[in-house]
Amino acid sequence: MKSSNPVFARSAEFNGRGGAIANDPSQWQVDLNGSPTHTQPGTGRMTIDSVVEKTAITLGLLVVAAAVTWFAIGDVIDPTTGEAVMGKAATFAMAGALIGFVLAMVNSFKKVVSPALVLAYAVFEGVFIGAFSKVIAAYVGETSIVFQAVLGTVVAFAGTLAAYKFFNIQVTDKFRKVMMISGFAIVGVLLINMVLSLTGVFESGGLRGFNTLGLLVSCALVVYATFCLILDFDYAEKGIQAGLPERESWRVAFGLTVTLVWIYIEILRILAILRGD
Repeated sequence: MKSSNPVFARSAEFNGRGGAIANDPSQWQVDLNGSPTHTQPGTGRMTIDSVVEKTAITLGLLVVAAAVTWFAIGDVIDPTTGEAVMGKAATFAMAGALIGFVLAMVNSFKKVVSPALVLAYAVFEGVFIGAFSKVIAAYVGETSIVFQAVLGTVVAFAGTLAAYKFFNIQVTDKFRKVMMISGFAIVGVLLINMVLSLTGVFESGGLRGFNTLGLLVSCALVVYATFCLILDFDYAEKGIQAGLPERESWRVAFGLTVTLVWIYIEILRILAILRGD
């Protein structure tokens, strides 16, 4: 089961190197009826319950970290001038984003998933989300935009999951290849855009500005991230069918968290642009 998703590509189990034990006759035993059965050498196999449990823990920790960060930053509006002071929020956001990115890369390229690193990613990404949300809320002048972005993310997740199950969406190798190539292209373009923005070439943020161009880019990224959810669901389903070790549930939880965070950020940006002056 070869994967083109970087979150799963380094997993020995997801790439077919962990399934040999299931076909090894030495791991079989005979039940009372005389039929051979497989011995489960690990602590268990990945199930829908284990995926839901690990994903809930990961997202729950992220939400807690985001809420703590939000309240730790406090009011960003200067009472004397009435203007927003973003220094503290920006520091939290940059620190959370940087450390979260490093942990995301480590988790993506580890062959054996580490629950501790997945949870660490959730914490620092939560710090980024909390600070970034505070900045955007101050930009538009209302905190309700955060709850609307959360609702939009939940709707995107639920709608995609429903479509995947009820319309029996099948993920083909061609679709995976297109998504992989598109993903590398998106990362490359966004990195170039960031460098050009930091060096002053793009004064308004270029593709990530709070303008019409930025709105179109964020809408396109929401569509792409939604397709990533389909890949996440497919990997989880294939992993359960293949009887992967239960620890791989953490890898699926990590992949889903990365995608949902991305969708939330883009929806928040879209709402901010639509409400901006």
